[in-house]
Amino acid sequence: MSALRWRGLALELWLPALLVLLWWLSSRGSTSLYFPPLAQILDRFASDWLFARVGSDLLPSLRNLAAGFAIGAGLGVALGVALGLSPLARLALPLLEVMRAVPVIALIPLVIMLMGTGDGEKIAIIAFGTLWPVLLNTTEGVRMIDPTLRDATATMGLRKRDTLMRVVLPAASPQIFAGLRLAVSIALVATVGSELFASTRGIGYVILSATQGWDMPQMWAALIMLGIIGYALNGLMSLAERRALGWHHSHAASGFDSSHRRER
Repeated sequence: MSALRWRGLALELWLPALLVLLWWLSSRGSTSLYFPPLAQILDRFASDWLFARVGSDLLPSLRNLAAGFAIGAGLGVALGVALGLSPLARLALPLLEVMRAVPVIALIPLVIMLMGTGDGEKIAIIAFGTLWPVLLNTTEGVRMIDPTLRDATATMGLRKRDTLMRVVLPAASPQIFAGLRLAVSIALVATVGSELFASTRGIGYVILSATQGWDMPQMWAALIMLGIIGYALNGLMSLAERRALGWHHSHAASGFDSSHRRER
């Protein structure tokens, strides 16, 4: 890893490290039921989320999260491209905005009634929450493509499939990734929310059962695990975006440099 990368990592982590240190020092002698010492929470974290609960709760949550996100994101991109390319289909956008405004957590009782309480119900909830930011951002990205660009590809005789893969999706990819970044956080919330209702495993189930049993170290340990997962998912999405949109960032940077030189 280069020195520049190490420096960036240090700048990113100094504040969380400082907050953890302050938490450790301020809670060291705590006798509060709700805010136990951080040392006790970390001991519970190590025993639960590095060993005991990995197979029974962590991996099922991650599997459901990955499956729901993949389904929702795939449908969102496919439907978003279709809506973006069709002016007639875009007439449905106001209805879709109304549907997007419905909190995904509010639909959990209905989905349980229709699908039961298995993993399928949880994946459906996660996919529903993931769908909307990806769909709407993809639609906007495709809609904003310069029409002359698509007309030029038509005059060049490119097939529709080639136009889609070589022109439409690359041009809309910045907006698509913006939707995916939003969808990751929503998917994590939906994962936990789906495990709070009629569930017997998962991180959300652990948080609920720990709260009901007044086991605060276990609850805090599960919340720390959620924070780590959220941070890791955001990092993975940032890495994927840099790999997929390197051309876009380079173009934006060169455009900024050229405009800066003109101003000078």
